[in-house]
Formats: sequence, C-alpha cells, structure tokens
Amino acid sequence: MKSIKPILISATLLITLTFIIPSLLVLFSKDEKAVVQEEVKGDSPKEEAEVPEPDVAVFRDASKEIETFPLEEYVTGVVAMEMPADFEVEALKAQALAARTYVVNFLLQTDEKSVPEGANITDTVTHQVFKDRDELKELWGKDFDWKYKKIAEAVQATKGEILTYKDKPITASFFSTSNGYTENAEEYWKDKIPYLKSVESPWDSKAPNFESVKKIPVKEFEKLLGVSIGSQKEVGKITSKTSGNKVATVQIADKTFSGREIREKLDLRSTDFRWIREGDSITITTKGYGHGVGMSQYGANGMAQAGKNYRDIVKHYYHDIHISEANQLFDKQYAYNS
Repeated sequence: MKSIKPILISATLLITLTFIIPSLLVLFSKDEKAVVQEEVKGDSPKEEAEVPEPDVAVFRDASKEIETFPLEEYVTGVVAMEMPADFEVEALKAQALAARTYVVNFLLQTDEKSVPEGANITDTVTHQVFKDRDELKELWGKDFDWKYKKIAEAVQATKGEILTYKDKPITASFFSTSNGYTENAEEYWKDKIPYLKSVESPWDSKAPNFESVKKIPVKEFEKLLGVSIGSQKEVGKITSKTSGNKVATVQIADKTFSGREIREKLDLRSTDFRWIREGDSITITTKGYGHGVGMSQYGANGMAQAGKNYRDIVKHYYHDIHISEANQLFDKQYAYNS
C-alpha cells in the first residue's frame, strides 16, 4: 500500500495541472492581447480629415455683393447659362467638365487679382456667366423644372471631374460655333497652349446662324478702323489665314490688322469673314460665332447627336488631356495648408 500512495499523489497533481495551466494560458493571452491592442490604439495615426466640397465665392455683378455656393450648384448655374438646356445630355456633361475645370483653377489660386477681394470669380462673361436657382426660375418660368432637372443631372453625372494636362487643370476655353475648325490658341491669343490646337468640327454647319450678314456704312467702317478707303471698290486684302481657316491678317489702305482686331473693332461674330462694298455700305459675311479656341458648343452637341459621349467630346477638342478628380487637387492643397 505504501508504494501506491506516491503514485496517487502524482496522478492527482498531474490532473490538477492539466486543468490549471490552460486557464492560466488563456488569461495571459487575453491580458497580452489587451495590452497589444492598447499599444496599437495609442500609436495609430489620426484619421485624415475628409475634404468637404468647396464653396465658390461669386461676386454678383447686379448686387455688387459676394455670395457663396457649393461647387456643384455653382457649376449647374453656369451650364444653365452657357449652354441651351435642349442640347444633348452628353454635350451638357462636356460643358459641365469645362465649367468645373475653369472654376477649380480659380479656387486653387490664392493671389487672383481679376476679382474683388473675398471672391473667387464673377458671374459675368469676364469669367463664366452664372445664375442661381431663383434667378433661373424667373428666367425660365414654366420650363424651369425640366430644364433645371436635366442640367443638374448632367452635372451630378460628372461630379468632381475636371480636365487636366500634366496633372494640372487646363484652361478649358469654349465658344459657341466654329467655322468648321477650331483655332490654335496662339493664333487668337498670344500664348501657345499645347492642348488647345486646331481640330475639325464639321457638326457646326448645322447650327442656327452658322453664317450671318452685317452691313456697315462706309463712313462708320472708316471711323471704327481709322482708315480711309474713299471711293475704292476693294475694301481690303486678306494677307494670311490661320490653321482654322480664319483671317490672320488683313491690309486696309496703308494699315495691317489682325483678324481679331477687325472682329473686335467691327463687333463681328467671328474672325472668319469676307466683305464686299455695295455703294455706301460694306456687307460683311461671317461664319461661326466666338473666338474659336477650345470646345465648340454646337460641335459638342453635334458629336453627341452622332452617338459620342462626353469623354469623346472633351478629348476631341482638348489635346492629350485627362479626366481627373478635383478632390485630388483639393486634398493636396488641404494637406499643404494644414
């Protein structure tokens, strides 16, 4: 019997340890896990603050006051004024990208001098024409509901999208109607811009008032241009054309003018013009409407009618550009200013 007692004690001890050790291991594991979690929690980086949709501070020309609007609401008000609501949805989307890109450029600039202090942009043709919802209700009357809904949906479908070149927002210029071609930027303005190059735009020929006629008395013509043509039948001689088949330079009497100078001084619809003297008047015929650089709005609508989407449209009129998210640029600026 004496030899059995040590065996019983050893067996009892072994059984006891069998139950106690796993319990201790579990407790230790829980404590260790809690400690590790606490350490991770304490060392984890702070969550980055989400960049909210920016507001656009608009200088209202009529009231001479500054009003702020959420970005997408502002873009809706611009598209509503800059493109007819009965245009194709894909054309309206393309216009939304151009309008949003234009204003994002202003939002990212901190030293813009062309607007009153405290404003980002004006609501006139100096920048982009804009009207708020109430103003559009008054303007459109009974057509407000369908027009605003259509334009707002086009804007929301492209929410946050802008046009970039080398990771920067482009100068998204646009105009009403081409003469069949758009213009190289440097042939109307001074600077060469790589993404603003002349392209064909044959859809514009179907636009209303694609061709227009204006008559100017000879005396008024002479006064506006500071020239004297007397009784000469020939008004002037076009000496060069642009890549977009518009007037680059013209000689009248002993003076040489650019096509842009003639357009602005005589208030013509475009720089594609020809003229003829008829007695005491000069009859001027123009093709297209606008400066001709960037996206043609009637061309965009024609492309949409032909089955092209807004991405096709913007990539046709703006060379080598990308469709990017505006938030990426705002994130960078937010991080820089934080």
